[in-house]
Formats: sequence, structure tokens, C-alpha cells
Amino acid sequence: MNTPNSGTFFGHPEGLKTLFFTEMWERMSYYGMRMLLVLFMTATLQEGGLGLTVASAAAIYGLYTGSVYFMGLPGGWLSDRLLGGQKAVWYGGIIIMIGHIVLAIPSDKSFFIGLILVILGTGLLKPNIGAMVGMMYSEEDKRRDSGYAIYYMGINIGSVIGYMVCGYLMENQGWHYAFGAAAIGMAAGLIMYRKTLPALNGVAAEPASPLSPKGRKVTWTVVALFLAAIALVTGLVMSGTVAFDPVSVAEKVAIAFTLIFVAYYVGIFALGELTPNEKKRLIALLLVCIASACFWSGFEQAGSSLNLFARDYTDRMVGSFEVPTGWFQSLNSMFIVLLSPFFAALWINLGKRYVSPGYGIKCAVGLVIMASGFIVMFFAAQYAASGLKVAPYWLVATYFLHTVGELCLSPVALSAVSKLSPRRFAGQMMGVFVLTYSIGNIISGLLAGNFDPNNVSEMPNLYIQISLFSIGIGIVILLLSLKSRIWENLPEDDAKEAKPVGKAATA
Repeated sequence: MNTPNSGTFFGHPEGLKTLFFTEMWERMSYYGMRMLLVLFMTATLQEGGLGLTVASAAAIYGLYTGSVYFMGLPGGWLSDRLLGGQKAVWYGGIIIMIGHIVLAIPSDKSFFIGLILVILGTGLLKPNIGAMVGMMYSEEDKRRDSGYAIYYMGINIGSVIGYMVCGYLMENQGWHYAFGAAAIGMAAGLIMYRKTLPALNGVAAEPASPLSPKGRKVTWTVVALFLAAIALVTGLVMSGTVAFDPVSVAEKVAIAFTLIFVAYYVGIFALGELTPNEKKRLIALLLVCIASACFWSGFEQAGSSLNLFARDYTDRMVGSFEVPTGWFQSLNSMFIVLLSPFFAALWINLGKRYVSPGYGIKCAVGLVIMASGFIVMFFAAQYAASGLKVAPYWLVATYFLHTVGELCLSPVALSAVSKLSPRRFAGQMMGVFVLTYSIGNIISGLLAGNFDPNNVSEMPNLYIQISLFSIGIGIVILLLSLKSRIWENLPEDDAKEAKPVGKAATA
């Protein structure tokens, strides 16, 4: 690996600047467009929307966000074996930009084609640009964690820009101007990436484990067949030849993703020739995975039911200015920027006091805190059900609690995967863990489908059900983690635990 030595971007390799700004603009386009989806799909035809029911729109939203994470699995594989990280990010960004351009075309049919393109492009770009950040540092380089913190800041800055720009354009210029702004954001990222590509100094320029010529030919054939199948199914659905029920499809995909997760997990557990300690560590990690799936099923209400609540039932007037609906979603990113240093210091100070909660305990606490945000929404929805528009601080409080829960769970869960996975299955286990994001996002869409703007009296029940279910799961995981936290600290090799006996003990 060719690693830059000079620190030229906040004391880090110059290539970090390339990845920082590329990811910032990509996230601007992703989150800006994601904020629009449910609002656009549920808006009436007279308002320029698609006029879909909330159930259908939320299911499509869940399928979209879940598929984005799922496609990261083949996207990472193609980078490692066929393209290399640099090309995967470049081509992925181009496909994303084309997808946003298609979304900007005022046509019902082009909308779904645009979504598919964004899914495919993000699957190529997202997993590989994050991996390239780590590749710029040697194993001994102490700057790695700090580099990821800077990179993560770029993600949140980009999301705030996306929410603000696309949210404003949606309210003042129209839907397709907002979709077009997302395309411009991705184009800016591509220009930045191409102009500063030499700063990467050859990192991920070639595949890490290249295929043989025959393997490349077979892979390209499979990719072509996969894309042809997507085009065929899309054409049949759009022509009306094949019926498409978003809710039914979302339910089946959620089941399929869950079965894939279970099958892979059981396969590694039963057939991976694991030591007893590795099996115990894997059981401890399973609790983290369950917490992750449940967490994202609630957290991702931000783009669906909470978005609709902001639009329809929140008083957004500040003087004579009406706050755009989408701006509320930027609160999460803002709170992350403000709270991340506090949480980093919290875990360090707890460690100094020899108080180190286990991974499962931290994730359970994060899940319960996120769920408490829906208790806030329960009371807000009761006010809305009485015919009042509620003050914006209800949503502000909810997003604050969701962010605190995210900071307790999300980085901790990623750390747990890297530590508790058997070393020879580390990459595969990270891919399996990503499935929890997909499962959670699709379930989130199905839950949001129960949000009926025309039946406001049912809203409090929806939010309290999400809250009680998440708190219940969190408590169960917390209790089980009191046992599993011991397993989290077991060494992988059981031989390390063996105590000498007899004469050997006194040697």
C-alpha cells in the first residue's frame, strides 16, 4: 500500500480531503433527496406529487432505504475483486448523479427509474469510500480514529446542506428543482473527486484480490444479467403487465433479508469451526444486531411519519417565515456535530474510572433512549388529534433523544462487530451486520404505513406502540447483556484461558 506521509488536511493525509468533500457532496444529494421522497409521493396530483397512499409511499421509502444498504454488499465485493475502490467510487457517483437527473424529470415513470439508479450507484460508492479512509493509514498510525471522526463530520455537514437546500427549493420552487439540486450536489462531489484524485496516492487504485481473466468474464456476465433482469421487471411493472403492491413486496423483502441474516449467522456459527469462546462472543454480538435492527426501524421514521407530522401538524411559522418541512430532519445532524465530542469524552472518562458497560448494554440503552423520543411524539400527537397544530419544540425534543440514542448505539455496534467477530470472518460479519440496517429500514417503512393523516386520532397509538415495543426489546437485551458482557471479553482462543495444573503450575 502506498501511504502518504505528509499531513496536509488537519494534520492528516491530503487524500482525506478528497474523500471528505466527495462524501460530503454525495451525502448532500442522498439526504436531500431522501427527505423529499415520502412528501413527494403522498402529495396530490394537483400539488405536483404522485398521489400515493401513505402506506404505499412509506413501503416504497422503506424498500429504497433498505435496498441502498443491501446493495453495499455486492458493491464492496465488486470493488475488492473487479474494479478497485477508486473506480467503484467514480462510477458509483456517476450513476447516482444520473439517477438524480432522472428524478428531476417531471414524470411518474422516470421517478422510479431514478430511485433504482440511485440505489445501484450508492451501493458502489458508499461502502468503498469509507473503506478507503482507513486504507490511507498504516496499522501503527495513531491518526486513524481521528481521521474517521473528521470524515464523519463531512457526512453530517453534507446532510445539513442537503436538508436545507432541497427543503427550501421544495417549498419555494417545486419538487423537481429540489431533485435537480441533489444532482448538482453529486456533480460537485464528482468534480472535486476527479480534480484531487492524485492526492490518494494510489490507494485502492486496483482491486485488493483481483479475479482471474475467466473470473472477470463470468462476473461481468452476471452483472449484465442482473441489470437486464432489473430493466425487464421495471418495464413489466410500468406497463401494467405485472402488478406491484409496495406493501406486500416490502413485507416479503423484509422476511427475505431476515432469513438471509439468520442463515448466514447460523452458517458461520455452526459450520465455521469456531472455538467455544468464539461462539459465545458471536452470541453476544447477536444481541447487538437485534438492537440495531430494532433501533433503525424506529429511528428511520424521520423520513416518513415524522416528516409527515412536520408537514401536516406542526406550526412552522416563525414570524412571517414558514420553516420548510425538511429542515426539521437536519436537527439530527446538527445534534451529532454538537454531541459527538461529549460522548467520546464520556466513554474515555468511564474507562478511566474502570466503568465500562458492555456493547450489549450500551446498545440497549441507546434503543431505550430512542424509544423515549416516541413518548414525546405520543403527547404531541394527542395535541394534534384535538385539532391543534403543535409547537416545533416537540419535534426538536424527539430528534434530540433520537440522536442521543444513535450516539449510544451506532458507533458502539460497529466497534462490537470489529471486536467480537471471529477474525477469519470479520469482513463477512460486517456485511451481515449491514443487513440489520436494511431490515430496520424496511420495517420502518411498514410501520410508517400505519400513519394516516386523515385519521389523526390513531397517531398517538402508532407512536406509543413503537415506543413500548422498542423499550421492551431494549429491556430484554439489557438483561441478557448482563450475562453476555462477560462473553464479550473472552479471548478468541480457548487455550489462552487454560490454567496450568500440577507441576507445571509451580514451574
